[in-house]
Amino acid sequence: MEAVVIDAGSKLLKAGFAAPDQDPALIIPTKMKRVIEEGDPAGDISISEEVTVDPIVRGFIKDWDAMEDLLHHVLYTGLGWEIGEEGQILFTDPLSTPKNVREQLVQLMFETFNVSGFYASEQAVLSLYAVGRISGCTVDIGHGKIDIAPVCEGAVQHIASKRFEIGGIDLTKLLAQELHKSNPTVNIDISMVEKLKEQYACCAEDQDDFEETQKSCQTEKHTLPDGQVITIGREKHIVGEALFQPSILGLEEYGIIEQLVRCISSVSSENHRQLLENTVLCGGTMVMTGFEDRFQKEANLCSSSIRPSLVKPPEYMPENLPKNSAWMGGAILAKVVFPQNQHITKADYDESGPAIVHRKCF
Repeated sequence: MEAVVIDAGSKLLKAGFAAPDQDPALIIPTKMKRVIEEGDPAGDISISEEVTVDPIVRGFIKDWDAMEDLLHHVLYTGLGWEIGEEGQILFTDPLSTPKNVREQLVQLMFETFNVSGFYASEQAVLSLYAVGRISGCTVDIGHGKIDIAPVCEGAVQHIASKRFEIGGIDLTKLLAQELHKSNPTVNIDISMVEKLKEQYACCAEDQDDFEETQKSCQTEKHTLPDGQVITIGREKHIVGEALFQPSILGLEEYGIIEQLVRCISSVSSENHRQLLENTVLCGGTMVMTGFEDRFQKEANLCSSSIRPSLVKPPEYMPENLPKNSAWMGGAILAKVVFPQNQHITKADYDESGPAIVHRKCF
């Protein structure tokens, strides 16, 4: 049985048996619904209340009970594992994952799920593997965070890396605020705003073009599922612009290009060229219309001698590679680490405990 690869994000969990040239078999929302039942003081009637639970927040596991329930569903129901016949598993690690989170995950896998083998690798490294590189710089724009990570010879340069606690969810909230300004009488659920963002959000060609769209922009009408009609115009451009001008989000930060240049500048100059020539965009937000073109244009205009150049995905890889690059890189790595016995075995875990993850998975 092939190893299972799991890439668990704040919005989506991607899972499947290691097949590098295919999309993950299972892509499901990470957010869960939990039914809480309370007894009625006046009698024995139970009152049930449905609440939503986020097992993963800003990329890191926060609710371990919910995560266990989610993984149980994924592995046994979704992928067809049989209790008592569990296989090997590889997890993708976000940048700067705390040590205690890594240890708790490996403990959960061996003590609760009885896996026969475990491995974890950083998402930045895996995203490079997916495009056939071992060195480069990844810009991962996820639902709950942005990670910029230079990687040299398969090793993340942590001192030069940077993580931002902003992501797609913050852009969704920004769009909600802007839509409310132009449609003050309409109440739009945040999940609906998320869909509107995916349908309409785009990047202006450059800052001058963006400023023009804010002065004059053609609007279009959109009918919501409940029959309400809203107008969308300049709002669709502001979402992408916030990545290049974080002040739109109220943040005193440099834009994404400047942040990338600063990260690469922190690495030894002898590695600059291979990092620059192998810049990889990944994460669901980067598929926004016009984002890649704007990114490259801004990079070409960069005043620094360091000018990033984007790597194009191999033609033989699925078209969803930018969204699923960490999972696909994990599938590639799983084909190596498990057959070559580089993973953590049950015997390793029994002998050394959860801390083994820091020695064998790096």
